Amino acid sequence: MSNEVLGIFALGVLFAVIFIGFPISFTLAAVSLGTGFIVLGPVVFDLAVLQTYSVMRDTVLASIPFFLLMGFLLEQSGLMERLFRGIQQLLAGVRGSLYIAVLVTATIFAAATGIVGSAVTLLGVMAGPSMIKSGYDAKLSAGAIAAGGTLGILIPPSVMLIVMGPVVGVPATDLFAAAVLPGLLLSTLFVVWCLLRCWINPALGPALPPQERPASLGPVIKDLAIGVLPVVVVIMSTLGVILFGIATPTDAGAVGSFATFVLTVGSGRMSWRQIRKAALQTLEVSSMILLLAAASNLFGAVFSRLGSPEYMADWLIGLSLPPMLMLALILALIFVLGWPLEWVPIVLIVVPVVLPIVQAANIDILWFCTLVAVTLQTAWLSPPVALSAYFLKGVVPQWELKQIYSGMVQFMVLQVLAVVILMIFPKLATWLPAVNN
Repeated sequence: MSNEVLGIFALGVLFAVIFIGFPISFTLAAVSLGTGFIVLGPVVFDLAVLQTYSVMRDTVLASIPFFLLMGFLLEQSGLMERLFRGIQQLLAGVRGSLYIAVLVTATIFAAATGIVGSAVTLLGVMAGPSMIKSGYDAKLSAGAIAAGGTLGILIPPSVMLIVMGPVVGVPATDLFAAAVLPGLLLSTLFVVWCLLRCWINPALGPALPPQERPASLGPVIKDLAIGVLPVVVVIMSTLGVILFGIATPTDAGAVGSFATFVLTVGSGRMSWRQIRKAALQTLEVSSMILLLAAASNLFGAVFSRLGSPEYMADWLIGLSLPPMLMLALILALIFVLGWPLEWVPIVLIVVPVVLPIVQAANIDILWFCTLVAVTLQTAWLSPPVALSAYFLKGVVPQWELKQIYSGMVQFMVLQVLAVVILMIFPKLATWLPAVNN
């Protein structure tokens, strides 16, 4: 067996073991060291040390704990609840108003933090009981909450985009700029779909009863102002300074986490127990992500030294497929892998494998990364993993898992539509980075 074929065999073994349920980071390390020892001998252990140091010294990845801390602090403080309540009351007389409130709140929360699990949990706690009480359709409600929560994986500052940057060799700032318009496109598609369905069938999202509507706009505006102001401060202190070139993602993350800490503590709704919980959650999740990044970096180094990426790229290029068809096949592969896998192994394992193929086909890397990011949202909405479903089921037990899955499938179709639109109009991803530069 040649070294190239051995690398492809190792990749197959890796996916098979991950599908069985073994921890991804330890599986990556074991397969990398085992395959590398066969070909490189004891040198593979020196390579493991060098690759780990390389990842841990990456200043871009150092921003991950900052953005995670921002999200967990906002989740613990409850500041987003007033924003949701204000939007709900402002649109009380509109059919499907709660869907709009969920999706607008989700979009703003995504722009402030980029953490999917926190967003789905928070939205479920805030909106689930209100939707049930108002007689909203369980399937569409669950789908809106789950899909809205996944916007954090795409809309900057996205942890996934921060991790993807070093993998593809593109600055995270460019990836952030490329993802803004596609993220807003997805959010708009979600809102339009909910309103369209409520217009066709008002029973899916009836307007709030008159007795539950606000008597005056004063309290509503107050709730909106109190809810929006902290989020605007957080967004401007992070995403604003990044897109305007004032600071790097790491520096902006530090500023944003400090601003979030001051706002949440100043709101009077944070106890030391909640702050401690947010810090421990940040430590746990960031450690997991960085361990995965180090293990995947080692696998990528071994895989590259075996010559497998070039072997696969040469084989696919030899098929003489048009670049758009090649791109469609790669995205279809990622879409299918998103059903059993989360975004982490796909970004850290699959993307480096297909990157030489993308480069050889002269496909714009920023456009490709944005298409991958939109496609990877399916990892949170597709069974059997579908982590959003389990987060939502945990906080809204009244909804059956079958209802949640059924609702999420509707929004998966919208995600596929967004991918098609991005393939037809690449400028949606490439225009803002060009302006920003």
